[in-house]
Amino acid sequence: MPEYLAPGVYVEETSFRSKSIAGVGTSTAGFVGMTARGPVAAGSSPEQPTMLTSYGDFERLYGSADDLSLSTGPIRNYLAHSVNAFFANGGGRLYVARVPGAAASKSASAVLNTGNSVPANKQVKFVAREVGGAKLPGSSTDNFKVEIFKEELETTKELADKQANGTAVELGGKTFILGTSPLETNGTAADYTGAAGTTAVKIVTLRVAVHDGTGLVYEAGGLGLHASHPRYIGLVLGDNPPRSSDRLSNPVKITIGSTAKSHELLAAILNAKASREVALTGGSDGTGAPSSGDYSDALDTLLAIEEVAIVAAPGASSFSGSTPEAVNQLLIGHAETRRSYRIAVLDPPPGKSPDDMKALKSKIDSKYASLYYPWISVSNPNASVDPTQPEEISLPPSGFVAGIYARNDVQRGVHKAPANETVTGALDLETHVRFGQQEILNPLGVNCIRSLPGRGIRVWGARTISSDPEWKYVNIRRYFLYLEASIDRGTQWAVFEPNGEQLWANVRSTISDFLYNEWANGALLGSTPKEAFFVRCDRSTMTQNDLDNGRLVCLVGVAPLTPAEFVIFRIGQATADARS
Repeated sequence: MPEYLAPGVYVEETSFRSKSIAGVGTSTAGFVGMTARGPVAAGSSPEQPTMLTSYGDFERLYGSADDLSLSTGPIRNYLAHSVNAFFANGGGRLYVARVPGAAASKSASAVLNTGNSVPANKQVKFVAREVGGAKLPGSSTDNFKVEIFKEELETTKELADKQANGTAVELGGKTFILGTSPLETNGTAADYTGAAGTTAVKIVTLRVAVHDGTGLVYEAGGLGLHASHPRYIGLVLGDNPPRSSDRLSNPVKITIGSTAKSHELLAAILNAKASREVALTGGSDGTGAPSSGDYSDALDTLLAIEEVAIVAAPGASSFSGSTPEAVNQLLIGHAETRRSYRIAVLDPPPGKSPDDMKALKSKIDSKYASLYYPWISVSNPNASVDPTQPEEISLPPSGFVAGIYARNDVQRGVHKAPANETVTGALDLETHVRFGQQEILNPLGVNCIRSLPGRGIRVWGARTISSDPEWKYVNIRRYFLYLEASIDRGTQWAVFEPNGEQLWANVRSTISDFLYNEWANGALLGSTPKEAFFVRCDRSTMTQNDLDNGRLVCLVGVAPLTPAEFVIFRIGQATADARS
């Protein structure tokens, strides 16, 4: 309470309204899986995923949709194709946690100053920041291409001396580094200090361009050769550049021997030329499917991102062995994690029949996951540049479905079932599910994607894989997650407040106002607010033991809208003179 110690007029601000709850977002997705390159989300030092808002963002950080390079042969880059499907179907925000393939531990590299006479402490190398083996077009060995250009600005010694410390200046074929004491040079200090101010000199910097399979992915100019330069190449292209965007978008870093002088660095990088092109080799995407432990580590990084509401692992179901089942169980466990407030979208392995789906469903049960079938055929974007590629490829449905979830949430709301929605980009289905087959799969919780005459390819199911009838619909599950997350994050102000009647009234008012808006927006069933919801927070919901132990207990009940899954018209005959 304010203190009033001296006579006077005191003006104070106060609030006469209850706190408000803002509904949380439900359309942000998180994908885990293998990509061509990019920050790895698994291992001892995971990289926090960055929000992507377009497929262009994905390509910039994680590479193209070109096939991945395993030692056993190339495999389809399902995650990249699924990211494209997500955005094409209405998705707007996505996080990707990259998982490396098994034994993908070697990064591509290239030594710039080769030779037996070069000691390790003077060696200069370009090294890929992360594991990966995406190949450059037309090459079976090259992973990245780095172009280095020498940039020269002719000026006078007087003007050159006004440049920042660490600037490289050439005079008479020798290199001098300004601001160093003693003056660092491959000549003598007198060669530079004794020259007149009007002597012509050249300020030397470097420009670097990095290419992967998609073309130019990173470019930086004005790079200096000494550690005191504000844009020292060893810093801008180093392990931890000043700008995080440099680390994320640039897949290649430079390592410089601890005793390498600036003129030795220049000689190593350019090899006495005005420009140079270097290919990095040795990168590999691994020998096979990532381990379940790597998938688990990648999913753990998504737990720290509160806004993720949909999780999937596109491509994991394409691997042989136990990997698909293990990843599905990891996704379910991740979604069921306390206070994660998200749903998992599961994929079946490719080529499954309806009978196979019955067996697959019998092994999983969760009210926090949904399963879609079959795989979806789309146009192959790689076929235009590689004639050996098929014109059409089949993709797992989770990327499409996650985008449809997001589109449905934005256009209609999370309370509306994300079904009877068109699948953008779909040309065909791997398996055409007939009505009779869906009569078997739908009650099991397998959501079918069907080609309907005159209506295109649509998602034709909205069930979870839960055996609990209370949670059998996807929209009910997701709407309750939305309510729980919104109330959780919108009532944090109540923690450590005095636990009495005033607090209880404020909590009741805050939650009631929020639910009233939900009812007014058509998300709850009932002709009046009393029929739609109730909020209780008083002595009837708390015992003295609860109060003594600092617990505030609030009971909230809502009447959600279930989807009209079966629309039934009963038609009978009536005589011409029938009155009703």
